[in-house]
Amino acid sequence: MLMLSMRKPIIGVTSHVELDYKHSLSSDYIKAIIDAGGVPVILPIWLDSDVKQLANMLDGLVVTGGGDIDPTFFGEEPHPQLGIISPGRDSFEIAMINKMLELDKPILAICRGIQILNIALGGDMYQDIYSQNNETLLQHTQKATRSHLAHYVNVEENSLLAAIAGQTQFKVNTYHHQAVRNVPKPLIISGVASDGIIEAIESKEHKFVLGVQWHPEALAVNGDEIGKKIFIEFIMKC
Repeated sequence: MLMLSMRKPIIGVTSHVELDYKHSLSSDYIKAIIDAGGVPVILPIWLDSDVKQLANMLDGLVVTGGGDIDPTFFGEEPHPQLGIISPGRDSFEIAMINKMLELDKPILAICRGIQILNIALGGDMYQDIYSQNNETLLQHTQKATRSHLAHYVNVEENSLLAAIAGQTQFKVNTYHHQAVRNVPKPLIISGVASDGIIEAIESKEHKFVLGVQWHPEALAVNGDEIGKKIFIEFIMKC
């Protein structure tokens, strides 16, 4: 008798957009999803009116890293240290996130992704952590290969992230100058760096909604166990 293979989940993957005219994406995201058992599909911007159809087709969403975020989406004007933004990407990702949340489909939000996830739910962010934070901060844009583990993240016990990692402290890579600031419900803070910068958020009201400030895809494809576990758990939930 022929055995039918199990259907693999279809994962929508957002991409970096340069000034709303050029899409690009690190292959690490694609490989990490495939290695974990998913089928990645890269999503272009300008599909705001089609998010309902897209969300119904997808089994999960990965919101990826990239440039800065337009501060008018959270009620601020541009800070002098604000970098290149893509308003078209911002609006599309916010719409996709909200529709996936409405359908309670899994979301994994990475680096820039954690920030736009937080904004989509009504939170805000530092436009530049170094000039808008009075604390002495770590180096959050490492000058090393993407597989290098640069600093520790301290994780809340009994959180989704702690359950995935199997521990409450581990090292991560880091490539950002913006960060989540005020976190709205139903999101909670589940991980912070030693300097207090928020490194992970998650939802208490959805099947799987996890945002991380580091790049687990770059770690996963280089053999990091926690990076691989994050993608495996996400795909399983999808």
